[in-house]
Amino acid sequence: MRIVVVGSGVSGLSCAALLLRAGHQVVVVTAHPVQRVTSHLAAAVWFPTAAGPPDAVARWGATTYDVLAAEAATGVPGVVMRESLSLLREPRDPDAPLPDWADAVGRVRPARPDELPPGYPAGLRYAVPLVEMPRYLPHLEATVARAGATFVVRRLERLHDVLDLAPDVVVNAAGLAAGRLVDDDTVFPVRGQIVRVANPGLDLSVRDEHHPGGRAYVHPRTSDCILGGTLDAGVWDTDPDPAETAAILARCTDIVPALAGAEVLESLVGLRPGRRAIRVERDDSLLPVPVVHDYAHGGSGITVGWGCAQDVVRLVEAEGP
Repeated sequence: MRIVVVGSGVSGLSCAALLLRAGHQVVVVTAHPVQRVTSHLAAAVWFPTAAGPPDAVARWGATTYDVLAAEAATGVPGVVMRESLSLLREPRDPDAPLPDWADAVGRVRPARPDELPPGYPAGLRYAVPLVEMPRYLPHLEATVARAGATFVVRRLERLHDVLDLAPDVVVNAAGLAAGRLVDDDTVFPVRGQIVRVANPGLDLSVRDEHHPGGRAYVHPRTSDCILGGTLDAGVWDTDPDPAETAAILARCTDIVPALAGAEVLESLVGLRPGRRAIRVERDDSLLPVPVVHDYAHGGSGITVGWGCAQDVVRLVEAEGP
């Protein structure tokens, strides 16, 4: 079939890649070059964040973990397995169940006392994929182009605006714009501010989801570290807040003292597409051709992207156009 995929972030490109692999013709419609999509700004570490429903996120996340782990093993640009530490603010009962996400990750062990920063009584150690989006997204775009996809740069007002491209099916993976294109007023922005600093020699991702100053995470990349961050639901402002930058630096230095004095390279803001539940479903009534939705991944785009894309292919092929 001839499939029009709307969106060139990690979700849209993942859908395009799997649809091409399944033998379909693909046209990717994007309002912006890949360097300007929200995915390009993402800290992009596998970890379920601000997304539901839990059962589906667990399934999509497990699939995506396996895909990214395989890409890391084969040297796909920008993908590595990163040793990680989740900090806990209370001592952990050895008999307590592990978090739900641990089923996808494999080996999760208690952190040793010498692995914990001052003031933390416990933590969990594990390895998850880390994706450097400025390297990975261009690679994924090039892979899709080599496989035969056509790219059309066009800003859409409604999803109907792609019908002139003669699709058999349309995939709506337009991120925050996806709701506007189909009058889904349950979609909202989730503002995320991060800080990029020079890497002082770190190779361990560290996070404290319950820091009193706000969520804190430190993700080392090849030559920098991404520090975060905020989850401000319903906020459209994309200007970095200097006070928030200072707060992020302070709480990230709490959890990784080696960051003290690290050179600040820039502060960035992105708007994640939020919704009560990720929408992956087929709609046969919206357009004259079927529409398959894949949007509202919240802070979990890199965590669920390949799993959602597999479902998109299944839905595209469920009954035919």
